[in-house]
Amino acid sequence: MRILLIEDEQALARPLTEHLEADRNIVEWFATLDEADAALRTLAYDVVLLDLQLPDGDGLTFLSALRGRGLRTPVIILTARDKVSDRIDGLNRGADDYVIKPFDLDEVKARIHTVCRRSADQIAQTVQIRDLVVNMSDHTVTRAGQAVRLTAREWGVLEVLLRRKPQIVTKENLEAAIYAYGEEIESNAIEAHISRLRTKLGKDLIVTHRGLGYTLGT
Repeated sequence: MRILLIEDEQALARPLTEHLEADRNIVEWFATLDEADAALRTLAYDVVLLDLQLPDGDGLTFLSALRGRGLRTPVIILTARDKVSDRIDGLNRGADDYVIKPFDLDEVKARIHTVCRRSADQIAQTVQIRDLVVNMSDHTVTRAGQAVRLTAREWGVLEVLLRRKPQIVTKENLEAAIYAYGEEIESNAIEAHISRLRTKLGKDLIVTHRGLGYTLGT
């Protein structure tokens, strides 16, 4: 899982990062909203952990802006603001959960898993892109009405790109999603899966962003 942590308090951010990374997550930690915004515009994350009082702005305003531009990534607020009115405001602005500091590290980990499961359940069961129809529940794909057979890993790549659309998904994201931890992966494995998907689904369906990753076209 790829996690974006936005927190300027080092004494809190460092142990939280280490705790989550010990569970084989990738954690990217930024202390400012500007840095976090740049990361969110280029990479796909499974969840965002957001402090509300940052050096360069207010976390709630930032959250409203993210939701306003269509970002669907789950967001968990981490804050010392413990009034009921604050919690209601945060949830109304688009937060998926609200955790009050100080918190237990295992509780944050559990809440991350909960909101990510909830987010996965909310994606439409049938997705259509051009002449493709993808059924997320039974893992079937048709193109111009004709069934397309995908391998398990080809399906895995397509599913990740669909769930993260329109964000860029890195090669590392895709490897983590479709291969078991510790499994040996050939250096060009993801490129090979992408190539076969383009052959089966259309050469311009998957867009390569050199040095960054991949997105689905529109």
